[in-house]
Amino acid sequence: MSSSLLTAARRVVIKIGSALLVDPAGGTVRSGWLRGLAADVADLRGQGKDVILVSSGSIALGRHALALQPPLSIEASQAAAAVGQLRLAAAYDEVLAPSAQILLTLDDSEDRRRYLNVRATFETLLSLGVVPIVNENDTIATDEIRYGDNDRLAAQVAAMAGADVCVLLSDVDGLYTANPALDPEAVHIPVVDEITEEIAAMAGEGVSGLSKGGMITKLMAARTATEAGCALAITRGGERPLRALAQGARATWFTPKVDPHTARKRWIAAMRPRGTVAIDEGARTALAAGKSLLTAGVTFVGGSFGRGEPVAIEGPDGRKIGQGLIRYTGEEARAIKGLRSGDIAATLGYPGRAALIHRDDMVT
Repeated sequence: MSSSLLTAARRVVIKIGSALLVDPAGGTVRSGWLRGLAADVADLRGQGKDVILVSSGSIALGRHALALQPPLSIEASQAAAAVGQLRLAAAYDEVLAPSAQILLTLDDSEDRRRYLNVRATFETLLSLGVVPIVNENDTIATDEIRYGDNDRLAAQVAAMAGADVCVLLSDVDGLYTANPALDPEAVHIPVVDEITEEIAAMAGEGVSGLSKGGMITKLMAARTATEAGCALAITRGGERPLRALAQGARATWFTPKVDPHTARKRWIAAMRPRGTVAIDEGARTALAAGKSLLTAGVTFVGGSFGRGEPVAIEGPDGRKIGQGLIRYTGEEARAIKGLRSGDIAATLGYPGRAALIHRDDMVT
């Protein structure tokens, strides 16, 4: 199961917990373990795969640097994160250069405009050969805009980035029928095709002193990932953990019903359009060939909508031929309809995106 899913994957998201990355005694990065992970990432990239890391560790690193004793107040945690993020980024860049840091809050995935911005940033960084390192923006996040744990953040990143596989590296090697630390009769479950109430009832809390997430949050992450068409694995983060997983190390794999592309298309198709764009025959031919919708082929823009909101696409005969997430506001789209891409900046006063609706954000 593991080797076939990883072999077929085009894009992989890997979540690293604090307990794996940070030495609990000295509060420093476990550099030997990190070099092993970097070697695994290099192997995956050598196979032509995109890799995104979601890493905990900033608060743990910052807390030790500031000599703060737990439990920490919210303000102290945010201060520790601000200090620790620099150390975390430096550690990753030393072994994975070029790498980039992306800090997110829950708002960034729930707001469509920010969602498109994040997605576009991922695509650009990966096309340039950069490894994105993602963490929750603990320095500014408040309770109402927090993911709360990096298991769910990793699953949401996988959904945003259209990943095929999400791997949660942990201090456990998967889901058991009961907590194996408390029940010696607990049985490991290698594959979960559906997260039923019975499966959910098996979740127990983790035993790590550094990590926030337990099995409950991992099941929540699995539900998010699989609904987005992404397989998710929970496995132990030992030495060279991705190589071990590919070679059949014990894990629990949660299987998706559809692939990420199909899941995303269904999500877009289910939205209620906030406006309409009408296109000419040339643009309709281009869309039928799998191209993005450019401004030059747009003849009419109707409705009031913001960037990232869904709009209906109508052909020259007025019939709906598709739907997509538009990259401009209604006012902007009306100003640049019919223009060639090179003329957008002169009209808007700033450089715009070439596509009005990108093919990845469109259903036809």
